Amino acid sequence: MDLGLTGKACIVTGASRGIGRATCEQLRAEGAEVLEVSRTTGHDVTDPRAGERIVAECRERHGRLDVLVNNAGTSGSTALDALSDEDWQAQWDLHVMGPMRLMRAAAPRMAEAGGGRIVNVCSSAGKRPSLTNAAYSVTKAAQLSLSRVFADAWASKGVLVNAVTPGAVATPLWMDEGGLADQVAAEKGIDREEVLAAQRDKIPLGRFGTEDEIASVIVFLCSERAANVTGAAWSADGGAVPVII
Repeated sequence: MDLGLTGKACIVTGASRGIGRATCEQLRAEGAEVLEVSRTTGHDVTDPRAGERIVAECRERHGRLDVLVNNAGTSGSTALDALSDEDWQAQWDLHVMGPMRLMRAAAPRMAEAGGGRIVNVCSSAGKRPSLTNAAYSVTKAAQLSLSRVFADAWASKGVLVNAVTPGAVATPLWMDEGGLADQVAAEKGIDREEVLAAQRDKIPLGRFGTEDEIASVIVFLCSERAANVTGAAWSADGGAVPVII
């Protein structure tokens, strides 16, 4: 199936690993040009000037901007009463202000060129809050609302904005040493394999998602094949959140 992405210029944040890296690989496999954005490439999306700078860099390198994937994000296992004001602010800056500034910079340029695609990688925690990190859940819920606001504002100009809400995915965030599995295990005084087994038990499919599975949903929403989709929040969580929204 031709997704109509050949020659498209794309920005992907959080591109150095996990879902972001898989998304970059799949976009390139479809013939797209990709500007990878991460701290390792010298970009910090929480910088108030980052949105304009990143959009300008993409247009300078590739002469255009067709696709924006806001994927940068992180979480940790922190009890509600242990979250500081700084923790809340850091999550807000990363999951709300960073994507907002990028969309604010990108959407008008896309509209001027006849349209584009924006996909925000949110989380199932934005639909069903988790006490593992309340600040993460709350800011991901805000990112979902932000996605809908921009979708409504720009649909008539051909800029389609959607969200993807992954559940537990076998990325470094969960699986690496010191990742969520280890953090939860330390808090509960159990083995990390028990943590992973308990998490799998919450998922109707019985397993963690994969980076490529989430990336495939993202890339479809970036494509010409998704021309009638905007303002949606696509669950990609193995059925873990038992609601249809």
